Amino acid sequence: MTAPRPTSAFHAANTDPSVTDRLIAALDVQAANHGVRRLRAWAHASLAARPGERALDVGAGTGSETQVLAAAVGADGADGTAVGLEPHAGLRAVAEQRAADEGSRARFLDGDARALPLPDADVDLVWCERVLQHLTEPDRAVAEMARVLRPGGRIVLLDTDWATFVLHPAAPEIRPALAAVTQGTAATPDAGRRLAGWLTGAGLAVDAHGCDVLLHDARSVSRPIVRGIGAAAVGRGLITEEQRDRLYADLEAAAEQNAFHLSVTMFAVAAHRPS
Repeated sequence: MTAPRPTSAFHAANTDPSVTDRLIAALDVQAANHGVRRLRAWAHASLAARPGERALDVGAGTGSETQVLAAAVGADGADGTAVGLEPHAGLRAVAEQRAADEGSRARFLDGDARALPLPDADVDLVWCERVLQHLTEPDRAVAEMARVLRPGGRIVLLDTDWATFVLHPAAPEIRPALAAVTQGTAATPDAGRRLAGWLTGAGLAVDAHGCDVLLHDARSVSRPIVRGIGAAAVGRGLITEEQRDRLYADLEAAAEQNAFHLSVTMFAVAAHRPS
């Protein structure tokens, strides 16, 4: 993640190892989500990285997609390069170690999405996943990505739209509070729906749109998500402790009956810089 608002755990200043460990765990769980995997596959197919190209992953996190790009641009012995930009030192260290363990040629740099440390028209490909929701100036970051993209170069943006978050069952009287919490965790919670507009605003031509629903298993990732939402809603005075406990009980009962539902929609847009 890159240059988020200060309240984001992904901010470069958040160096607490326990927080970093939670970020890594969350990113790993998300990477295993079927919806994330499907949308990433669509995005990579749309980007169509070729041997010998130069790729940039803005907000590389643990570096998984930088490694995918590195394998594609370095296929058949080609001298392509893939660089992951990641300002969070803890995440960047994990990305570097994982790439080394896998024998990947992916490299990682410190940097800010709003001022990419690259010259104009320097790369063939740009990948940016779930970064823009954390930025207070996402359009500025997209303009920077357009700047470093060569004429004819391709870009794909992937991001979440938190207004699509669904948690069931939840009593009707507390649903607005839950929506306020989920949409208030990101600097730009509607980033997913705005991707195409940011791209065209940066002078890029949109080629394709994609989306997928991230369904969460009640037995795994849903529990910390639900507990976090409930705690935040009580902390902000939006619901009472009694309402929170009733929410937890209703969700636990639904999970036992296979009637639990937690989802959010992620969008992707592929574009290119006109020659």
